[in-house]
Amino acid sequence: MNVPTIIVASVVLVVFVAIVGRGIYNKLHGKGGCSCGGDCGACGACGSRHPK
Repeated sequence: MNVPTIIVASVVLVVFVAIVGRGIYNKLHGKGGCSCGGDCGACGACGSRHPK
């Protein structure tokens, strides 16, 4: 492999790890893709996403 290929692959890997790491961080801190902002009592759709 040549140097430019290694550099591009490294950049892609760093971006992937950053995205996955941010997703894990958000999940651990109660932030997610739910539009209710974590207030599931006020959101009718969250019952299926956040089962108790």
